[in-house]
Amino acid sequence: MHWLSDHYIEIFGAVTGIIYVFLEIRQTIWLWPIGIITSAVYIWIFFSSKFYADMSLQVYYLVISVLGWYWWLKGTGRRAEGTGPINEEVKRREGKGEKEKLPVTRIKLRTAFMLTFVFVLLYGMLFLILTNFTDSPVPAWDSFITSLSIVATWMLARKIFEHWYLWIIVNFVSSCLFIIKGLYPTVILYVIYGIMSFAGLVAWKKTIRNDL
Repeated sequence: MHWLSDHYIEIFGAVTGIIYVFLEIRQTIWLWPIGIITSAVYIWIFFSSKFYADMSLQVYYLVISVLGWYWWLKGTGRRAEGTGPINEEVKRREGKGEKEKLPVTRIKLRTAFMLTFVFVLLYGMLFLILTNFTDSPVPAWDSFITSLSIVATWMLARKIFEHWYLWIIVNFVSSCLFIIKGLYPTVILYVIYGIMSFAGLVAWKKTIRNDL
């Protein structure tokens, strides 16, 4: 009981984090407000543990959660009109005349190059900052996780299928780091994240739209 009282904030963050990924797999828009709550909790957890890049990442999550919430609400900006099997399916799911939901799509080559450039740039900047201005014990890995997570979260907000591959990598590396740091509830969370990432990969693949 003493351990639980000392780690109740971390446990709460782990629970909301699991709910977040479950809603992500189901493509439910309520993942975004849950994500805001989870990020707020982990800002405090990572600050206390001196994972400064991860802490700044949670601030980014707060911002991108608001954007993602807006993008998912906005959808494609088109109405569910027209003919053809895809449009008929859209109308069946969402109702004729209503806004068409943002679909799951594969990443385009140009976008992939741009995101790779962003990842490398972010990694270099974060590594220099953590090495020279903080007492982070793992600046290289902390920078790697943070940079890749930033890219993956943006891809999620745009419903790009391949973001699941990035989360699988992030979850594996994060689990190893948090074991070293002794954040065991968070380790359990990221192991569950990893398992759910594979489930998300399978679930989202079934709903990919290739006509956009």
